[in-house]
Amino acid sequence: MTTLPASMTVFERGWLSANNILFVGATQTALVDSGYLTHAPQTLALVEHALRGRPLDLLVNTHLHSDHCGGNAALQARYPGCVTAIPVGEAQAVATWNEDALSYKATGQQCARFTFQRTVAPGDSLVLGDLHWQALGAPGHDPRSLVLYNADHRILLSADALWENGFGVIFPELDGDSGFAEAGDTLDMIAGLDVRLVIPGHGAPFTDVAGALARARSRLDYLQADPRRNADNAVKVMLKFLLLERQAMPMTDVVALFESNQVMAGARRRFLGGEAVEQAERTAAALVRAGAARRDGAQLVNAD
Repeated sequence: MTTLPASMTVFERGWLSANNILFVGATQTALVDSGYLTHAPQTLALVEHALRGRPLDLLVNTHLHSDHCGGNAALQARYPGCVTAIPVGEAQAVATWNEDALSYKATGQQCARFTFQRTVAPGDSLVLGDLHWQALGAPGHDPRSLVLYNADHRILLSADALWENGFGVIFPELDGDSGFAEAGDTLDMIAGLDVRLVIPGHGAPFTDVAGALARARSRLDYLQADPRRNADNAVKVMLKFLLLERQAMPMTDVVALFESNQVMAGARRRFLGGEAVEQAERTAAALVRAGAARRDGAQLVNAD
């Protein structure tokens, strides 16, 4: 049963933006995650409509990938009294706006600079919508990611640690760091919770938690058996993300990504091999076969 407490509203977004969860409590309003930069006007409109004249008091980010915090700056400008809370492990990078430590420069994605007033660490408790939530560390997709769990209603805000069919790209493995083991530990942690309803970072809320965990474990085993599979998935996901943002890209720009984009070029050199033009063609062809893109002459065009 996907029934939510009265104080909660889920804005299910397209895949360019993470889902947003709005809480309207008796004395406080809060939003978890803020979507991507180019969707910021839509994020503001959704929040303003649902708040019905009340201010936004608290903004919480599960992690700081651009599709989860790209609306932060716009929300801070619209609601200057809003307190922003970020994962504790990101505090120094955000305070100095170190784009080498954050993911935006490496991925070629956009995120307007924002500030924060509070940090959230694993084990911390938060009150959102008059409900008590526990922050839990969820490394794997991102080493500093958090998920939020409410035991009373058995609801998990799982960010990109668990989707109905999988999870987010295991980015640390692309840089030679450990990520598969941490993702497995996170799935074990979620399995140990009493969860009725999962609200993922992307996709619709779901209740078949056991089925989702089984599918996630199977996919993790598949990726871990050959790390090239994780790299191949990562470059397809990143190219699709850029197509969602831009809608069309000349193939010369796609080739350039595999030559100079830190993540995509790095994945090609470490795992996938070949020249940039070859990998660009392979990745574009894979998206076309999946129905996620189409070719229009020398352009690669988004397809939904």
